Amino acid sequence: MKEKRAKKTGNKRKKIISIILIVLILVAGALTYLKFIGWNKEGLQTASLNEILNGVKEEEIIKKPKTFAGKERPIAVMIDNHIGAVPQAGLKEADLIYEIIVEGGETRLMLVFKDKDIDKIGPIRSSRHYFLDYALENDAIYVHYGWSPQAESDIDTLGVNNINGIFESSSAFWRVSDKYAPHNVVTTTENIMEIAERKGYRTTTDEDPVLNYVAEEVNLEEGKNATDVTIPYSDYNSVEYKYNKKSKQYTRYTRGEKQVDWTTGDTITTKNIIIEFAENYTLNDGSGKGRQTLNNVKSLKGYYITNGKAIPITCTKNSRAGKTVYKDSDGKEINVNDGKTFIQICPINADVTFEDEENE
Repeated sequence: MKEKRAKKTGNKRKKIISIILIVLILVAGALTYLKFIGWNKEGLQTASLNEILNGVKEEEIIKKPKTFAGKERPIAVMIDNHIGAVPQAGLKEADLIYEIIVEGGETRLMLVFKDKDIDKIGPIRSSRHYFLDYALENDAIYVHYGWSPQAESDIDTLGVNNINGIFESSSAFWRVSDKYAPHNVVTTTENIMEIAERKGYRTTTDEDPVLNYVAEEVNLEEGKNATDVTIPYSDYNSVEYKYNKKSKQYTRYTRGEKQVDWTTGDTITTKNIIIEFAENYTLNDGSGKGRQTLNNVKSLKGYYITNGKAIPITCTKNSRAGKTVYKDSDGKEINVNDGKTFIQICPINADVTFEDEENE
């Protein structure tokens, strides 16, 4: 009897040990899977299941950038940058942001998002025709609230998939009370996509991003020091970026004030800055409003700035819908660090300055 009981006890122990071993093997497998097929500490997808099963070494796996990854079609939204519109919502989440001069020495921003769920974007303002060029090269659904006469004409001529908030319901685009009109119209990405689907716009893309993002860190070894960058658009409207060597990010300032998010108060930072010098002049549209046009379908001089350094580049756009190609002084297309990018298309005679300062 005692022998049978001992035998049963021994069998139970063996079963328990077997179960523990199986669990440990499963846990180890799961951890390996998460390490390689999931996301590493930098958030980069590093390997497929097939690569793991075939014994590919971690150092042999090509890391992939996150920025503009996937098949979702981008959204491009016109954002007010008047002093009465600051702070804005959406700059923090945007993957790519264009800033270009408009009438009166002011600028407007165009935020480009890909696969984002954002509850508040704004203040949204009207379209200017040259922003269409950059919405088109990003294959983006273009969102605005009103338009200039030339923008209205060009949207039709160029076949731009656009959403004009003026013609949508007040539940889709609405005015908030903590800013005054016209600097207070907001919307959400959910509303934008619902309208896009209703209009029959394509919501996926096969287009590559405009910029050649890479996962490996880009350091401009031969570049000039650029830890403090100032870009004047007019006598009273300038942008400044200050580099933090610990975070490897630039903090953005507008009109001398640190730029923050409207909703959270978080500081707006960026990994990359591209400067393009383009001639702008007053459009002869008979309105007397001083609206601008932009001589941008050509090769422009500029700079690529990242990690505290700047290099001269050329920025070539061969058609309004064609992608801008950014090349270094050797004629090679530049690699861009994975992360947010501000593209500053500034007046051709803008006195851009670079300083070497320690910013912690």
